[in-house]
Amino acid sequence: MEKSLAERALLRLFGVLVSALGFVLTPGAVHAQSAPSSDYPRKPVRLVVPFAPGGPVDIVARSIAPRMGEILGQQILVDNRGGAGSTIGTEMAAKSPPDGYTLLMVSGSYVMNPAMLRKLPYDSIKDFASISILAEVPSALVVHPALPVKNVKELIALAKARPGELNYSSPGRGALGHLAAEWFSSVAGIKMVHVPYKGAGPALVELMAGHVQLLFAAMPGLIQQTREGKLRMIAQGGKTRSPSAPDVPTFVESGLPGFVLSSNFGLLAPAGTPRPIIERVRSALVEALADPAVNNRLASLGAVRVGSTPEEHDAFTKSEIARWMKVTREAGIQPQ
Repeated sequence: MEKSLAERALLRLFGVLVSALGFVLTPGAVHAQSAPSSDYPRKPVRLVVPFAPGGPVDIVARSIAPRMGEILGQQILVDNRGGAGSTIGTEMAAKSPPDGYTLLMVSGSYVMNPAMLRKLPYDSIKDFASISILAEVPSALVVHPALPVKNVKELIALAKARPGELNYSSPGRGALGHLAAEWFSSVAGIKMVHVPYKGAGPALVELMAGHVQLLFAAMPGLIQQTREGKLRMIAQGGKTRSPSAPDVPTFVESGLPGFVLSSNFGLLAPAGTPRPIIERVRSALVEALADPAVNNRLASLGAVRVGSTPEEHDAFTKSEIARWMKVTREAGIQPQ
C-alpha cells in the first residue's frame, strides 16, 4: 500500500514537471514559428512584373528594386511574366507561398480586370495582401509622328472623317490602354480599332514602327520616346500637367471634362503573408522612395511618389475596381 502511494506521488510529480516543461517549451515553439519573419529576408526576393520588359511597370520596378534590395540586404529580382492583360503573372504571384519571397507590382490593369473578365483566376481582394502604393502615374495619349494631328481636337476630327480606320495598340484586352481608348471613343463619339499585344513593350514598339497610329499608356513608358521625337504626345491624363511634360495639355484642357486618366503602381504580396514581413517590405519601399536618386528618376518619368499604408492601398483598390466597373458599363463594354 505504501509502495503504491509512493508510486502515485511520483507519477503526480512527474505530471507536474511535464506540464511545467510544456509551459517553458511553448513560448520557444512560438518563437521558432515566428523566426522566419524576424530574420526576413534570408535570400533574394522575386518581384513579379505581370508585363513584358520595357513597359512602364517594368521601368518603375527596375527603378525602385535595386535600392530596396540594398535596404533589405538581399537582391530583389524583377521577374517579367506578361500576357493575358497581366493575369498570367498575377495568378502566379497569387499562388506563390505567402513567405515574402514573391512580391507583385501592379498598375491600372489590376483594378480594371474585374470589369473586363467574367472569371479571373484569382480574387483581386482576397488573394493578396496590400503593402503600399508606391507611385501615382498619369497616363498619356501618344500618336505616331506621321499621323497628321497635333492635339485632341484634330485627332477626333480625323477619326470622325475616317471611322474605323485608326488603329490603337494596347498591352492586351482589359489593360489600361484598351479601356482608356474605349472610354475616349465613347466620350468623343468616334470609332477606332483595337489591336491588342502581349505586353506594354510590344504595344509601344508597334506604334513606333507605324503599324498602329496611337496608344494610351502610362507616362513612364512614353517620356523618353517623346523627347527623342519617336512619338508625339498630344494629351496627358493627370488633373494638372506633369513637370515631365509641361507643354502637353491635359485631356480636360483639351475639351474633355472629367477625363482624368492615371493609375497607381502598387506592391502586393500573396494573402497570408505575415504582417511583420509586410511592414518590413513597406519600410524598405518608403526609405527607397525617399532616396533622391530614386525620387528624381521617378519624377523624370512622370511618376509621383506616394508610399501609402497597406490600409490606404486596400481602400484605393476597392474604389478603383468600382470606378472601372462603372466606366465599362457606361461605355457598353461587356466582360468576356
